Amino acid sequence: MGSIYRRGSVYWVQYYRAGKAFRESTGSTRITDARQLLKMREGDAVRGMPIVPKVSKTTFDELAADVVADYRINKKRSLDKVIQRVEKHLRPFFGGRLASTIGAADVRQYVVQRQKEGAANATVNRELAVLKRGFSLGAQAKKVMAKPHIPMLAENNVRQGFFEQEQFDAVCANLPEHLRALATFCYITGWRISEVVSLQWRQVDMRAGLVTLEVGTTKSGAGRRFPFTDNLRALLMDQRAVTQTLERERGIIVPSVFHHRGGQPIKKFRRAWLTACRKAGYPGLLVHDFRRTAVRNLVRAGVPQSVAMAMVGHKTAHVFRRYDIVSEQDLRDAAERLNTAHHKHSVPARVSTLQTQPSVK
Repeated sequence: MGSIYRRGSVYWVQYYRAGKAFRESTGSTRITDARQLLKMREGDAVRGMPIVPKVSKTTFDELAADVVADYRINKKRSLDKVIQRVEKHLRPFFGGRLASTIGAADVRQYVVQRQKEGAANATVNRELAVLKRGFSLGAQAKKVMAKPHIPMLAENNVRQGFFEQEQFDAVCANLPEHLRALATFCYITGWRISEVVSLQWRQVDMRAGLVTLEVGTTKSGAGRRFPFTDNLRALLMDQRAVTQTLERERGIIVPSVFHHRGGQPIKKFRRAWLTACRKAGYPGLLVHDFRRTAVRNLVRAGVPQSVAMAMVGHKTAHVFRRYDIVSEQDLRDAAERLNTAHHKHSVPARVSTLQTQPSVK
């Protein structure tokens, strides 16, 4: 039969395996944590599982290493960003500490420090998500007894930008010629720039009229297809002609749909984009605004939400609705439709008033 006792303010547990006593610190001052650990250890003994008395020795650095390993094993695209969040921000604050000593108060102190440094709530939330993932992986491996409460901050900096046609035309006119087709493809499909720059001709089926992103090549990992519109077909036919001419002239094979004049894949787009936006008089527009624009255009065209989500690559309705931006012209159009409805069905105000007045003798 196991038991719980204290050494100073920290609870310890004692349990037995094959008649031999084992003692282990919970690293916690809460008796509920001790009860949970004892129950887990006694269950492990019944199932014949090996004893792993590392709860009191697990450090933040070990949890962080587990997160990085998890991202690397699963080949997640944000691996580099996770490493940066750990090394640049989380490790300087939590590094070297026992995981059992990190509580909600420490998390709040971290948030305060990052906000003083000027970090936006969204940025802090991405960092806290790494910390939370570390404790979740630690709990799965029975390296930690309890996970601290890690509240996420409210994010009020959701982007609202999108392109009107004239804005896109102006920006596109200021892009280098070899980047205009790329920008137009993004405008039509709303696909992420990383997905478009890596697009190859083997993913374009001219006969079937489909562009396909294969499983594992998108942010979500899911595949995606976008049927040709008339504009998309014309764009890809022109781009195919440009590619074939380049291949004949240089005697090379160009697998990328969008490429430099020499046939090399496009790797850098940001600087040219910022320059074009500034020259066009729209310095605040982002490449990511193409996604909001495509969602808005699909919805306004009457495409069902589930179909539009599949085309653009949104997995949840919540995110899709966030990208469905309402413009000032949308509001004016709604007011005009309401105005028309009122004119069609309302009774003149003066007549209505006369009918409700009592007769005077």
